[in-house]
Amino acid sequence: MTGRAEPQVVTFGCRLNAAESSVIAGHAAGLDDTVIVNTCAVTAEAERQARQAVRRVRRQRPDARIIVTGCAAQIDPGAWAAMPEVDRVVGNVEKMDPASFLPANDAPVQVNDIMAVRETASHLAGGFDGRARAYIQVQNGCDHRCTFCVIPYGRGNSRSAALGPILEQVRTLVETGYREIVLTGVDITAYGADLPGSPLLGQMVERLLAAVPELPRLRLTSLDCAEVDDTLLRLIAEEERLMPHLHLSLQAGDDLILKRMKRRHSRRQAVDFCRRVRDLRPDIALGADLIAGFPTETEDMFRRTLDLVGDCGLVFLHVFPYSERPGTPAAKMPSVPKPVRKDRAARLRARGADALRHWLATQTGREIAALIEGEGRGRSEHYAAVRFDGAAFGGGIPAGSVVPMRVTGADSDALFAAPTGAACGRVA
Repeated sequence: MTGRAEPQVVTFGCRLNAAESSVIAGHAAGLDDTVIVNTCAVTAEAERQARQAVRRVRRQRPDARIIVTGCAAQIDPGAWAAMPEVDRVVGNVEKMDPASFLPANDAPVQVNDIMAVRETASHLAGGFDGRARAYIQVQNGCDHRCTFCVIPYGRGNSRSAALGPILEQVRTLVETGYREIVLTGVDITAYGADLPGSPLLGQMVERLLAAVPELPRLRLTSLDCAEVDDTLLRLIAEEERLMPHLHLSLQAGDDLILKRMKRRHSRRQAVDFCRRVRDLRPDIALGADLIAGFPTETEDMFRRTLDLVGDCGLVFLHVFPYSERPGTPAAKMPSVPKPVRKDRAARLRARGADALRHWLATQTGREIAALIEGEGRGRSEHYAAVRFDGAAFGGGIPAGSVVPMRVTGADSDALFAAPTGAACGRVA
């Protein structure tokens, strides 16, 4: 290999990880032949894919300096340091420090105690989905201890960013040309508990929208229905700039399984919450994270999760077959056979696909404002995928533009749309 090889960041896992990878890429700019793998620990499969990626990078770039970071590296740094392909392991706090990636910093493991971190998330990691939307990290960590989850041990306790830096970054991004901002975190409905005055997420969102009136679209990442406050519910009903799409951390639809997961809501509370937000904003689109095959789950218990899709009116599902995570209480519970988990996950995905197909069909004839993500593709206010013929709009439309369209049809996973007017916003 000859010449200078540009640094590369390989990302696994959630949107928060993706947002942080954008910051890491800035840290790595100027480094020669460096690959940073930002790992996820939410499932064994996520870790397996990251290990495969590390080995593949070493085969393809034998002279590269490989640095592993992220939740899996934070939780078990020794296992990653033991891989012969890995040069350094960097923790989740350390990865936000540019000095951690300098060649002079050659400590093989730089991972501190994440539970000792108490400061707020002042760095406000900003990630970018091409030129379409920007992500702002307003919170990190989690104070809850769901029995299946290792993420608190990778992210630490909950800590929030102060409102001032959030407003400053949103204003900067809007001035740069972004038309959609996504607020992200590990448990964003826990926002503010560690700040002076303990402001709630709804209060922060309300102040943000009031302080940055030029922001056209604000979107939220995954919410815990047990923590959503009344101010946020009012904004869902009244604020058009808050997108009509919520993704919920529900996980299961059976009360005993929810209890064994140590979740803080019941099935009835989940269903009632979804009905309430639909009453407040009838066109809202709802999604959810759901786990199939949790330990002790019987077929009847699983059917209650399957039925939750219809009972809550869910149309966007993230389905995970249960994955044992070492050190978690659930890993010690009587397990469901892996083939059964896989089958139940497939059935749950099929139910979700049916719900999405039906919902998409109901959108025909509606006028939408699509945020352009690339050539011939975008997302509606409801986060539905939109496909269109760019030629019908007079040529290429820059990513990040918001374009009025009319839905002309749908297939199983996307809307088809045609122009109703010119772009109403454009990235500089």
